[in-house]
Amino acid sequence: MFSQRELVQWLGFAPFEMFVHLFSLLLFSVLLALKVDNFVSTLEWWYVFTPLFAADGISTYFTTIVSIRLFRDSEKRLAVLRLFWILTVLSLKFVFEMLLCQKLVEQAKELWYGLIVSPIFILLQLLVIRACRVN
Repeated sequence: MFSQRELVQWLGFAPFEMFVHLFSLLLFSVLLALKVDNFVSTLEWWYVFTPLFAADGISTYFTTIVSIRLFRDSEKRLAVLRLFWILTVLSLKFVFEMLLCQKLVEQAKELWYGLIVSPIFILLQLLVIRACRVN
C-alpha cells in the first residue's frame, strides 16, 4: 500500500482534499446502496452523485485558495503548476461523473460507455506520466 506521503506526492492533493474525497466516496456508497436496493423510492441519481459533486467543489475552492497563497508568497511556478494539475484532475473526474449520472438518469443511447469512461482513461495516462516524473 501507499503511505499518505506517497499519495500526496503522486496525486498532488493535500491530505485535507484526500479526506474530503474519501468521505464523499463513503457517502456516495451509502446513497448508491440505498438507491440500488430501493430502500428510498424517491432517491434520484442526481442526489446519489451529490457528495461527489460537492467534494469536487470543495477541492476546487481549496486549491484556489492554496494557489493564491502560493502566488502571493512568490512561489508563482508552484502555484500555477498545482492549480493546473488539480483543476485538470478535477475536471476529468467531474466530466466522468456528469456523463455517468446523465446515462443513468436518461438511459441515453448516444452516450455509450466508452465515451463515458474516456475521461478516466485520460486521467490514468496523466497519472502514469506524473508517477514517472515523481520517482
